[in-house]
Amino acid sequence: RNPNHSGGALAVACAAAALLAGAIEVQAAREREYPTPPVEEDAVYITSGSALRRLSGAYNALAADLYWIRAIQYYGGAKRRLAAQAPGPEPPPLLAAVDTREYDQLYALLDITTTLDPRFDIAYRFGAVFLAEAYPAGTGRADLAVKLLEKGIGARPDKWEYMQDVGFVYYWYAHDYRQAAAWFGKASDVPGAPVWLKGLTATTLAKGGDRQSSRQMWQLILDTSDVDWLRNSAQRVLLQLQALDQIDAIQSKLDAFATVWGGPPGDWTTVVRARVFPAIPVDPGRTAYELTGDGRVHLSQSSPLFPLPVEPERLSPSR
Repeated sequence: RNPNHSGGALAVACAAAALLAGAIEVQAAREREYPTPPVEEDAVYITSGSALRRLSGAYNALAADLYWIRAIQYYGGAKRRLAAQAPGPEPPPLLAAVDTREYDQLYALLDITTTLDPRFDIAYRFGAVFLAEAYPAGTGRADLAVKLLEKGIGARPDKWEYMQDVGFVYYWYAHDYRQAAAWFGKASDVPGAPVWLKGLTATTLAKGGDRQSSRQMWQLILDTSDVDWLRNSAQRVLLQLQALDQIDAIQSKLDAFATVWGGPPGDWTTVVRARVFPAIPVDPGRTAYELTGDGRVHLSQSSPLFPLPVEPERLSPSR
């Protein structure tokens, strides 16, 4: 064994170790000065559905399922985060003034899903609701909901359900009753469409926006839908409409009492003692209504029906 060779190898090893330690220190210093930006967990790395469709080949349907699951997770996660950050009793500001970036990847995920599988019925219908729901429950983007559904109509022009859903988005979220009636009419002309769509078209034109026509539309969805989630949504909205009726009736009695009393009662104890109501009124979700100091009745934030839908302005001839 050559001692000179052994010493040379040791020197090389020591030099390599020193260089490695130096490289680690340089890298650490670099990362302290120029930290790597965090990777967005919700980033959509492939934004072209058609490119992904070519890449997935024979597995398009499986890829569509995966992206649909990803879209649900993304929507649910954003909704939970926003619920945890919910403000106090004041309602959220108008959509034009709120930051909806929590949902900025949602349409891209739904678009990819439906490009991978153009016949993915549930992605069109549920996805449109996710997009149209008012912030913070959704993006508040009725325009994107319509865009997604029109994409579905392009793939399946025989699906009257998509046309009905477009009308529903215009009615309930955009409050554009002429467009809603036009789409209900298109849906009614498709072979196999239910006959009640023609009646809904006429009702929407005549009474678009009033509570009774809203109730009729949701009752039709409850009676005809074969999707449990939509039926449950319809049941909840029907209870919300019932709560709006109750609030109107309660407020009328409170206003009459305030006239006699000389001012707003301010609390339920005063009202109950005066026998205006036998007990504190409760909403259809079995939660007590709240009474503010100025004598206004509101749905409690702890109610399963909170928040109540914003009632649209009725369609008028001038519009």
